[in-house]
Amino acid sequence: MQGLDPAQFLAKYWQREPLLLRAAVPGFTPPVSADELAGLAMEDTVESRIADCSGRADRAASWRLSHGPFDAGDFQRPHPWTLLVQRVDQLLDDVAQLRQLTDFIPRWRFDDVMVSYATDGGGIGPHYDLYDVFLLQGEGERTWRIGQRCNDATPLLPHKELKLLARFDCHTEYTLRCGDVLYIPPGVAHWGISRGESTCFSLGFRAPRLSDLLSHLTDACLETIDSSRLLEDPGRDLAGRCGEISPADIHTAREQVLRLLIDRADERWFGELITAADGVPLPEREVGQLLTHLRAGASARLAPCARVAWQMAGAELRVFANGLSCAAPMHMATWLGELCADNPVRTPGGEGAAAVLQFLLQQGVLDVE
Repeated sequence: MQGLDPAQFLAKYWQREPLLLRAAVPGFTPPVSADELAGLAMEDTVESRIADCSGRADRAASWRLSHGPFDAGDFQRPHPWTLLVQRVDQLLDDVAQLRQLTDFIPRWRFDDVMVSYATDGGGIGPHYDLYDVFLLQGEGERTWRIGQRCNDATPLLPHKELKLLARFDCHTEYTLRCGDVLYIPPGVAHWGISRGESTCFSLGFRAPRLSDLLSHLTDACLETIDSSRLLEDPGRDLAGRCGEISPADIHTAREQVLRLLIDRADERWFGELITAADGVPLPEREVGQLLTHLRAGASARLAPCARVAWQMAGAELRVFANGLSCAAPMHMATWLGELCADNPVRTPGGEGAAAVLQFLLQQGVLDVE
């Protein structure tokens, strides 16, 4: 993105403060139009919603949320409305290329590109999100009001589906035009209002919940612990009052449990968690056919919905796909980097590469071209 110093952004703004970037994508031509977006929202397999507001934005009764698929009549409404379509980057290659704008953030943090279309005055009301988002303006103009910091205790309007803020304190306001980008960190209230008809491309980044991380780490640790191992307390102090649990007892137990979590858990737990998906493994016959095509010179790239990551693990690499993992030789690091950057790749060479390729094909995360 033009005008963005990635290192400075990560140090000063990422998960801290909003940032406006004017003309961040010079000469930006939106890769999907409002009409094309409406067409996607009419398909059964596409997740889409329409939010409209018939009165004051600070009243829950004014807001209605409808879920797709839609038909042509759904796009004829008397009140301002907004169409939102999820995971458009998994549907259109041109939209998927927008992910490269934020390659300075690990790809495993990336969630999807949501595209919205709004009529004049349309929006989804004052709200906050639990993810980082880069709002890239497409067609038309949209004004964004930035408000207060929010958390689970922030009062919301009593709406069944929309998490609308009961109170919105506008701190600043920006009007975005085609190619402008506004970054908003988690927990910061914001409110977009379309000026005329407009489209917006939302590049969202999610993080795993700490509760999920703890659960997965604990499960990984339990797989390695000898069930006969007991709490140890040699050299303990004399017991005090009968039946009392002392602070030292709690400290000893906590320290031993934490030490187990730090020392015993295999590092695979993190990669397996962040790549977990509902993918279905390919049949062996289909895997064999794809391997034959690749060995004959075909190229491959990540499937649109693939969740793949890799890490350095001592003297080798570990590759993750759909919550599973396999070992990989160190020489495949460059190949894996190209693959995860959405670039087409040829069949990797060298010892151990064939097993990695077969693993990725089995998980259904490669498209063979």
